[in-house]
Amino acid sequence: MQQAEIGVFGGSGFYTFLDNVEEIPMETPYGPPSDRIALAEVGGRKVAFLPRHGKDHRYPPHKVPYRANLWAMKQLGVTRIVGPCAAGSLAPQVAPGSFVVCDDFVDRTSGRADTFYDGPITTHVGLAEPYCPQMRKVAIAAGKSNAIELHERGTMVVIQGPRFSTRAESKWFQSQGWEVINMTGYPEAYLARELEICYVNISLITDYDNGLEGQPGVEPVSHEAVLEVFRANNDRVKKMIETIIEMTPATRDCGCGSALKSARG
Repeated sequence: MQQAEIGVFGGSGFYTFLDNVEEIPMETPYGPPSDRIALAEVGGRKVAFLPRHGKDHRYPPHKVPYRANLWAMKQLGVTRIVGPCAAGSLAPQVAPGSFVVCDDFVDRTSGRADTFYDGPITTHVGLAEPYCPQMRKVAIAAGKSNAIELHERGTMVVIQGPRFSTRAESKWFQSQGWEVINMTGYPEAYLARELEICYVNISLITDYDNGLEGQPGVEPVSHEAVLEVFRANNDRVKKMIETIIEMTPATRDCGCGSALKSARG
């Protein structure tokens, strides 16, 4: 029986989202998810919320049980996932406190379990457009309706963590023209696609990574600074997600739900 249709993964400093919830434990073939999943209704929609790091932040980015988290959402009947996260900026025009609805990513992680299809059937899922185009439109409209400073596109480079980038790495990422840097964006979005679940990212910009070329006086990122900005913007994140849930169409008109159709020979 379907228990939810929309899933939300909470990021750093974002562990309270729903009121009047029922928390349920889950088990998957990939072990338990990061924490109990909270079920509730938002705007008449059944929603499942899961803190990706666990409520006590027990999982650093490279240890988050991404496969278990996505599988648990699939088991609950979820067909769309909203993935807010704290992220750094690599571009002067993307200021701390603004939001980015990313449209692409670059994977710089290593060693993460990043597929459900280890055989015996070889499965090659396309990812030219890694974020659901329908849900991106909804997220952009939701941000605008809440008067949020919003960037409608951006490429996220996902680093392994838990360490932050060196200055040389940050300079390299900036030189590629990428706008956003984060530690949890992969493989979360890709695993959703393997399960034919729509996924949209909302990056809350908390810092300017390790400074910007030509921008003197910008302090290197710190975990404390990230949490401070996230806490200051928590209400805006929550309001935007609530609006996304309310504005999400009942039917899907994207290709996410048929991602496996051409993935196997």
